Amino acid sequence: MHTATFARHGGHATVVHAVEAPEIVGDGAWINTARRRLTLQGLRGKVVVLDFWTSCCINCLHILDELRPIEERFPDDVVVIGIHSPKFTHEADEQAVRDAVSRYDIVHPVFNDPGLKNWRSYNVQAWPTVVVIDQDGQIALQVAGEGHGESILETVERLLLDRSSTASSDAAAKGGATQGDPVDTSSLPDTGTLHFPSKAIATCHPRFDRALLVTDVGHHRIAVLDPDTLHVVASIGSGQRGRNDGDWSSASFHSPEGICDLPPDIAQIVGYDVLVADTANHLLRGVSLTEGSVRTVAGTGQPARLGQGEGPANERDLASPWDVLWWPALHKVVIASAGLHQLWTFDPLSGVVAWLAGDGREALTDGPASTASLAQPSGLALSGDGAGLWFVDAETSALRELRRGEVRTVVGKGLFDFGHVDGPTSTARLQHPLGLAVLSEGEVLVADTYNHAVRIIDPTTSSVRTVASDLREVSDVCLDGQTAWAVISSEHRLASIDLGGAAMLVTGDAHTIVRDETSVAPGTVVLTVVFQPGVGEKLDMTFGSPVQLRVDADPFDLLVDGAGDSTQLDRVLDIRPGARSGVLSVTARVATCDLDGEHPACHLAVQDWGIPIRVEEGGLSHLELVFRETTR
Repeated sequence: MHTATFARHGGHATVVHAVEAPEIVGDGAWINTARRRLTLQGLRGKVVVLDFWTSCCINCLHILDELRPIEERFPDDVVVIGIHSPKFTHEADEQAVRDAVSRYDIVHPVFNDPGLKNWRSYNVQAWPTVVVIDQDGQIALQVAGEGHGESILETVERLLLDRSSTASSDAAAKGGATQGDPVDTSSLPDTGTLHFPSKAIATCHPRFDRALLVTDVGHHRIAVLDPDTLHVVASIGSGQRGRNDGDWSSASFHSPEGICDLPPDIAQIVGYDVLVADTANHLLRGVSLTEGSVRTVAGTGQPARLGQGEGPANERDLASPWDVLWWPALHKVVIASAGLHQLWTFDPLSGVVAWLAGDGREALTDGPASTASLAQPSGLALSGDGAGLWFVDAETSALRELRRGEVRTVVGKGLFDFGHVDGPTSTARLQHPLGLAVLSEGEVLVADTYNHAVRIIDPTTSSVRTVASDLREVSDVCLDGQTAWAVISSEHRLASIDLGGAAMLVTGDAHTIVRDETSVAPGTVVLTVVFQPGVGEKLDMTFGSPVQLRVDADPFDLLVDGAGDSTQLDRVLDIRPGARSGVLSVTARVATCDLDGEHPACHLAVQDWGIPIRVEEGGLSHLELVFRETTR
């Protein structure tokens, strides 16, 4: 095995051939195993699925839902193990991983690997990566990105039907850890309280007079709180994970995040008062406070893999909508489409969704909305004058604004730059912020989630200061008249913030993730993305080429030739003479369909890589990125 690069989307580009799977190593904590350490040797006879993930990554959360059917279908023969490989400093903390396991209903064993030892031994190139290991401990499949659910399932089914050795049968008879190991419930509160709340709005309605509506992620519901007592006075949703419409007691959600009021005149026409981003269902849901009902108003329930054109909301896929906000200037709802790294709009009156900003690449690039790149937009707020839209990009730890068709960054530097630093906006740092609000003076109040702090960013003075700290994973801020509420997700509560108190000036560290560089030769370098259709699949030629490959470079002049889009998985790159280092950004999308059946299903796999390179004599002249490779 080759050493892997610690990078969000890249690494040494070496194809992994059929070999014995390296043992899981490291001193990190095991979760959902009653703290018992698992080994691959002890799991011989079972199919093992390793899921390399990190809790901040929206694509990793999608993989959890791709793996759930496999876990449920083969509880005795398949063991899914999450290898938590953190990006942000906060994510390396054991309690942070335990919180994430509880928040996202993960029942399989999870190993916390803050040192990324297993990431390197498995030559992982990107988050998320899934490795399927057969009953004899051999790697059978390795895939990067999302959209590989059918291939993973097919590989598992094939391995279970082909117990080819006596050793496997003997090992199976001995047992070993299964999905039935005890689930860690140490952070689960009573169901009468909040459980990982995410976002909140203050609303006035005849049914409740004054109320705080809170998306209660861990309970898959919307909780209605009395702002005077903070007691839950009503629950919108059954509390069970699902996607049913109906009255409040029977309707169901799956990890709802964003929520917004509609103007009363619009609400009267469309028949619902509140719009909810039903994130893990990839839907928008309309909630009637008057009738006590929930109905689906946008999305199909399938995650979008590519941006789609304007069209009927009930016919368009959405991708993990994380926040929603009514923008009077557009007379539409804005959707923070975290899964597509874009902003979209939804018109409740016409029932139409449309693209608004972001080219779909996960990056920090300003400019016209059509070419600007976003990175998991997760919180929205209107500017003081209503003409601009503030949003936080979680993965670039950035505060950005969309105004008059242009995107600009006020705080933030890139995918791998973060920290807790106050002062001038040019040097200030955030860490994975998820929520924000705008004060009457035009200052932006930011829930700086992984710094456990609330920050105020003043666009007029270009300054940042901290106004509250020690709020574990604060995920949103909400204004209710003169009161500012903080949603403190990992403490399962809301708390008011004194904005008039003395501000702190935090001069902490600015972190940049240092990524191993891949040595490449000067001049011509051939890039190949390795992709193999799954058994029973073929490339889908229905709409032309099934392949899209995009290559960009940072700095932009790193490449003399080879940047741009194509419909081939091979690309000849021409490195600029004299270049010493840089980052190659690669995005690949491949469409496949089933070979058999009257109505064969179609599949789309998507992945982004960022490959730090060092240009030197003797370096590689051929880079290979594993997208999907079957080794057995």
